[in-house]
Amino acid sequence: MYVCICNAITEKQIRKAARAGVTDLGGLQARLGVATGCGTCSDTALDVLRDNAAEAPRFEPRMFTPALA
Repeated sequence: MYVCICNAITEKQIRKAARAGVTDLGGLQARLGVATGCGTCSDTALDVLRDNAAEAPRFEPRMFTPALA
């Protein structure tokens, strides 16, 4: 489904951005151009982002342990 008609941004693209770490409207605007035209899609774009941010994988930092020779 298209979320941002002005810039032809789909729900799928927003979900992908959420998985890549985008967490707010500014990030969506910088990455995809969402809500940079008329702006009426901003609420819907944020809803999609929030719904999918919860499903995004979280990466835990791990300590590097070199292999013993």
